[in-house]
Amino acid sequence: MTLFHSPNAQHSPEQRRFYALTEIAYTTVDFAAAILFIVGSVLFFFESLVTVGTWLFLIGSICFAMKPTIRLWREIKLLRMGEYQDIAAKNS
Repeated sequence: MTLFHSPNAQHSPEQRRFYALTEIAYTTVDFAAAILFIVGSVLFFFESLVTVGTWLFLIGSICFAMKPTIRLWREIKLLRMGEYQDIAAKNS
């Protein structure tokens, strides 16, 4: 098994479920980042709301940083899940 190889998620029901949950998390974070950037952009039009807009940009940037983190975590966990299954099969 290798990282970022989509068939890693297809070996067991547990892996398929975990893959689906992380895809939902990834998409949710993606939408949150986009919404934060859109709202932050609008707030920059109002002098009194620039600070709030800046904070929304910062939070949106953190969301964008979470996306590759979720993907890497998912791939490492799927890789480990596959290895444990292979080890269990060899010892049977």
